[in-house]
Amino acid sequence: MLAGFSFIITILSYAGAKILYRKKQSVFLSPLVICPFILISLLLSFHVSLETYSAGTQWITNMLQPAIVAFAVPVYKYRALLKKYALEIALGVLGGSIIAIVSSVMYGKLFHLTPQLLDSLAPRSITTPIAMNISQTIGGLPAMTASFVIVTGIVGIVAGPFILKWLPIHHQVSKGMLLGMGAHGAGTAQAYEIGSIEGAIASLTMIVAGIITIMVAPILVPILVPIII
Repeated sequence: MLAGFSFIITILSYAGAKILYRKKQSVFLSPLVICPFILISLLLSFHVSLETYSAGTQWITNMLQPAIVAFAVPVYKYRALLKKYALEIALGVLGGSIIAIVSSVMYGKLFHLTPQLLDSLAPRSITTPIAMNISQTIGGLPAMTASFVIVTGIVGIVAGPFILKWLPIHHQVSKGMLLGMGAHGAGTAQAYEIGSIEGAIASLTMIVAGIITIMVAPILVPILVPIII
C-alpha cells in the first residue's frame, strides 16, 4: 500500500513540477529542484520510511541506466564535432574529474565527515548509477552517494546559468562541458535546453567523466582520505 503511494506521489510530483516549469522557465522551478522538497515533505507528513519509498520506486531508479545509454544517440550524431575537439574534451574532463574527487574529500574533511562518508562523497560529480557503484567499491554508502549526487546536480543547474551569463563562455563545446561536468545528468538536460550541440557535448562529458572516475577514484580516494587535513 505505502509502496504504491510512493510511486504515485513521485509521478504526480514530477508531472506537476514539469507543468509549472513549462509555464515559467526559471531554474528555481526546475523539477529537480522542486520535486525533492515535495517528496520529502510528503514522506515526513505521512511517516513513510526511506526503505518503503525506495521499494515503491525501484523500477524508476532502474530506468536510470537505459536513460544514460540513450545519451549515446546525440553523441553519435555529432561525432565529427566531438572528434574535432577530442583533445580539449579529454584533457578538460580528466582535469575536472580529478578536481571533483580532490575537492569532495577536502570539503568532507572541512566538515569533519567520517572516512565512510568521505568515500560516499568522493564520486558525487558523476551520474547516479555509476557513482553508487564506485561508492560501494571504495567503501562508501551508495544511498548517501545518491543524495550527494542529487545535491550536486541541483547546485549545478542553479549555478550554471549564472556562470554562463557572467563569465565569457560563448563556445558551444565549453558550455556543454561546463554543464556536463558540473551537474552530470541534470546539467546535460539543461544543456539540451540551450542547444543540441551543447547537449551532445554535455552527454559525452558526463559519460567520459564516469569512465575516468571509475578508474581514478579507487586509487585516489584511499590515498587522499588519510592525508588531506
